[in-house]
Amino acid sequence: MGIDRELEAQILRYYHVEKWRLNTIAGQLRVHHSTVERVLTQAGIARIDRVPRPSRTDAFVPFITETLTRFPTLTAARLFQMVRERGYDGSQSHFRHRVALLRPRKPAEAYLRLRTLPGEQGQVDWGHFGHHQIGQAQRPLMGFVMVLSYSRRIFLRFYLDARQAAFLDAHLQAFRAWNGCPRVLLYDNLKSAVLERRGDAIRFHPQLLAFAAHYRFEPRPVAVARGNEKGRVERAIRYVREAFFAARSFTDIDDLNTQAQAWCETQAMDRPCPEDRQVSVREAFAREQPLLLALPEDDFPVAERIEVHIGKTPYARFDTNDYSVPAEYVGRSLTVFATASRVRITDGAKVVASHPRSYDRKQQIEDPAHIRALVDRKRSARQHRATDALVASCPAVRDLLVQAAAHGYNLGAVTRALLALLQRYPAPELNQAVCDALARGVPHPNNVRLALDARRHARGEAPPTPVHLPEHLRSRDVAVRPHRLDSYDQLTDRPDDDEPECEPA
Repeated sequence: MGIDRELEAQILRYYHVEKWRLNTIAGQLRVHHSTVERVLTQAGIARIDRVPRPSRTDAFVPFITETLTRFPTLTAARLFQMVRERGYDGSQSHFRHRVALLRPRKPAEAYLRLRTLPGEQGQVDWGHFGHHQIGQAQRPLMGFVMVLSYSRRIFLRFYLDARQAAFLDAHLQAFRAWNGCPRVLLYDNLKSAVLERRGDAIRFHPQLLAFAAHYRFEPRPVAVARGNEKGRVERAIRYVREAFFAARSFTDIDDLNTQAQAWCETQAMDRPCPEDRQVSVREAFAREQPLLLALPEDDFPVAERIEVHIGKTPYARFDTNDYSVPAEYVGRSLTVFATASRVRITDGAKVVASHPRSYDRKQQIEDPAHIRALVDRKRSARQHRATDALVASCPAVRDLLVQAAAHGYNLGAVTRALLALLQRYPAPELNQAVCDALARGVPHPNNVRLALDARRHARGEAPPTPVHLPEHLRSRDVAVRPHRLDSYDQLTDRPDDDEPECEPA
């Protein structure tokens, strides 16, 4: 913190005119002695070396100096533990101050100001803008920023994660907004761009390499700890935070991206260009855009792809949410392609389901057509189970159903009528009546009923009386647990002494 000119003039006057010592000036003016030293040093007076008082660290200064020469970045905390083991019994705060004075200073590095040609370079980075609550899920709000190094035009788009699919989709949206791409894109050491780095040996993400090959640009990571190489995108992110995102309200991610696009095309475009303050970013971009690389006719597929297995229920799980598929794909393996807005589920080249993407958690996203088809399939399954049970009891029913279908009869009604007859007549009797109906060439339940009545009348039997049971008895069997009967004998057996005496006749 600076001092006022009057105090600075007093320090210089007392030192030059009154010949006061440094500590005397500090004591009389009630300022720290380092303030007096700084004022005298700025005035061109050689630093005044005060005679230091003896300190407990004096005996360890050679050891500290030698250790810091060999290991310049060794922390003061570790040095303190080392000297404690060697007999130092002073305070840690005083020791840390002494280490700070003895530590060799690395001279500040000067950076050249880098200038680029139009259309030559762009810089890319993510910015974290807090979290966004969607239902039960709290998603990170990530801002993708790409800036052209010459014109400083900014592309800004927000995502709810920083996965590779979102990373490549943001590139694609930026290229579309600019109708071209620069020849070189600089990246910080992002996991989406650089998987591994050992010095100058760099292993790029294979999807980024394929993407770069499609659009013909060169991905280039910046050197480690080189602040001048990616300063444009860092300043752009800071500008986004201060000029756009601060005090910004939005309803959802789509609303935020709509506002970001409008801001990029208005306020961010009309600001002065940092390379030439006489022109705006809009004017500088107009000169740069024709020099950008032309885009290919087809887009690179940027969707996230995973393989999923459909279990017993017809749903594909992706990002903790379940997306419905047609019921016939139960038990099969399918492929999920997910973008920022949609989730497509495919079987090879065939798209079997397409849903809007949900960023909530543990939700079921369903297509009503899939649910209706599943319900109809369940009803059909129930009908097939009834048919199987009927055929198992009366094998001739199979041929009757085949001929009934050929005549255009409703197979469901035919099956229900035959099941009702099976409840009234024995299975062999019904099977013979079905054979009689087939022999007559009329595969209909009414003909089967007439055959049963004719056979019953020939035997001289009365018509069977249907027994109507309640639903709870017809739908399930009632198991009756047998009970011991000897307990009832105890109710009738009486002891001899309790029997009344009979008077003699």
